[in-house]
Amino acid sequence: MKIYFPAECPEYCARDLVVAFAAQVDGKRVQCAITAQALEDHFGAASLREDDLLAAFESNRHPIEHAARNLLHEIGAKPMLLHSGYFRFCE
Repeated sequence: MKIYFPAECPEYCARDLVVAFAAQVDGKRVQCAITAQALEDHFGAASLREDDLLAAFESNRHPIEHAARNLLHEIGAKPMLLHSGYFRFCE
């Protein structure tokens, strides 16, 4: 399975309190996201404000994409959401 993450800006979704980002899995675009809680709990987001969440994502893009890659290997080319619990389990 070939997975890569396009160099695109992540997008904050206030309704769901997530930061969304894209992956390409075997040439198929897949929507990925990480919860605001995970960004606060594990990646130093100072608050639920959009600026703080996006800054935490950008500062930690590599480990977040690494976790997303691992999960995509498990579930295949399906939309996925990284919760705080996923990082607690992996630590």
